[in-house]
Amino acid sequence: MGIEAKSRWALAALLVGTGVLYIWGLGASGWANTFYSAAVQAGSQSWKAFFFGASDAANAITVDKTPASLWPMALSVRLFGLNSWAILVPQALMGVGSVAMVHASVRRVFSTWAGLLAGAAMALTPVAVLMFRFNNPDSLLVLMLTVAAYCVIRAQERGATRWLVLAGAAIGFAFLAKMLQAFLVLPGFALVYLVTAPVAFWRRVRQLLLAGAAMVVSAGWWLLAVALVPAADRPFIGGSQTNSVLELALGYNGIGRLNGGDYGGLGNPNQQAGWLRLFDTEVGGQISWLLPAALVLLAAATWLTRRAPRADPVRAALWVWGSWLVVTGLIFSLMQGIFHAYYTVALAPAIAALVGMGVAVLWERRAHRLLAVVTAGTAVWSYILLSRSADWNSWLGWAVLVVGLGAALAMLFIRGSRRVLAVVAVGLVACLAGPAAYAVDTAASPHTGAIPTAGPSTGGGFGRPPGGGFQRPGGGGQPSRQWQRGSQQPGGTGQPGGMGQQGSTGQSGGGDGGAQGRGGSGRGGMGMGGLLNAAAPTAELTTLLNDGASAYTWVAATVGSNNAAGYQLASGRPVMAVGGFNGTDPAPTVEQFKQYVAEKKIHYFVGTGTGGAGRSTGGSDDAAEIAAWVQETFTATTVGSTTVFDLTKTSGAG
Repeated sequence: MGIEAKSRWALAALLVGTGVLYIWGLGASGWANTFYSAAVQAGSQSWKAFFFGASDAANAITVDKTPASLWPMALSVRLFGLNSWAILVPQALMGVGSVAMVHASVRRVFSTWAGLLAGAAMALTPVAVLMFRFNNPDSLLVLMLTVAAYCVIRAQERGATRWLVLAGAAIGFAFLAKMLQAFLVLPGFALVYLVTAPVAFWRRVRQLLLAGAAMVVSAGWWLLAVALVPAADRPFIGGSQTNSVLELALGYNGIGRLNGGDYGGLGNPNQQAGWLRLFDTEVGGQISWLLPAALVLLAAATWLTRRAPRADPVRAALWVWGSWLVVTGLIFSLMQGIFHAYYTVALAPAIAALVGMGVAVLWERRAHRLLAVVTAGTAVWSYILLSRSADWNSWLGWAVLVVGLGAALAMLFIRGSRRVLAVVAVGLVACLAGPAAYAVDTAASPHTGAIPTAGPSTGGGFGRPPGGGFQRPGGGGQPSRQWQRGSQQPGGTGQPGGMGQQGSTGQSGGGDGGAQGRGGSGRGGMGMGGLLNAAAPTAELTTLLNDGASAYTWVAATVGSNNAAGYQLASGRPVMAVGGFNGTDPAPTVEQFKQYVAEKKIHYFVGTGTGGAGRSTGGSDDAAEIAAWVQETFTATTVGSTTVFDLTKTSGAG
């Protein structure tokens, strides 16, 4: 068998293995993030909801992101029906595609084994396993950014305009997945091409302008379409206060994430921001296993190629991925607004590519001593990360440490290329063992909710506490204790925060706990029980919602998108999410809601109990006022443990 045939078989094995890791047992996560699953359901029922990314098929309000990430899932559901697999398999396939693109990028400049190493490192990154088995927008974002990086590397080789324009188009489409986060790679990509492309300077400038135009067209066509459609003919733009997609991009999903500004009631500056955030107990086990090695290898390989020509493709490729890692990593570390550990999946391709390329450069330059240092450092760091989960496979940390340090020591003294190669291979296995173990644990655990995390508990994030009990949001059970402040215990019947709500599982946040989970304003009494996870309605409540449903535009309304998502997925009918994700959007206004009720477009209002509604410190108070008006005007009934108001029947006090 020739070398090329072996390479193809090795790549096939990598991609098949990645597919198995990302797809096996995928259905255990159910709806995963119900917020997005409900929007997928809506998009499979209504092309209008599909285009705008509405939360419900009646098009009351959109999700708080641009909708591109929903489109593959909605198309899959149209083909295969609404189920967990139809929603999640497209995400897993995007993961396989991302691994393939990382491999192709490294293989373009380096040897086959370097590409395979980079692909394996990408596939086994715990947060990548998590997010490619989940339905947040990050999967499409990462895939499109890896495509863009590959295109930049291809463009740099010969100064090819076509490839650079394709890179711009890929970044623009990534914007339609997760808005401004897609642009974090822009400064580095543009600068690397401007400095290293093997064509005249002004041609490079013109090429970059063309790529920028392609990016604007790729991202802007949808924004223009939204701007041209009258507000009355489309859903409200969730996450904005003025029904504006530009406000959503620049405020809620833009500047607010950087400076912690209060956009739509999300003012909660992140006190954990700092230079070492990516290494702390919450984030470290998600992404940082190979992060120190990637940074050292980037610096070392840059130094070793310092005498190469300006247009050297090896150094240019290093800088493409290195700029991605450094810029995005610094912003994630220092941003003062809402930050979740799973965001770091955007760093996984850059870390993996730098590891593959860096090891290749050091091997080719016979820098075995530096390889030994990197191997030893990675083994020690893996031991530290594994020790944070002391009750989980405690032997593994010691095994990684002993084997990794032993391999590093052997690199310093063993002679002979084959022997050194064998030792390096052992060292690489030791360095990948920790993230691989976390990856397998992640794939074996169901994940639901808004804030999933990979791997076992580390005591710093939302992991599984030793001995069971509460699980992380996204861990398949009740939210962790941190998210239960101000709420009843699981399975309880108390009303949190004065005006709470819950489904049959008793999953209710409310009060300070719920709002703070989203970085909100602690709006107790707003029916915020589903802020981080959806309630699971009883069969009795689902039957009630479906009774006579065809006569109404929305079978129910409730405060908060996750609350609405649970009822909508169970009933298969549109449910209005009053106030959007966290109840702070002015959609609908009090007047609009009253008009809908008067026109008998909404049958039930679900989830309010008794007590006064809290007020927002930022954003709209319409949801609170709507909840109060419903309570004053209509008679409350209890279905199981859930409070329901029939909006077609006023109370005597109304």
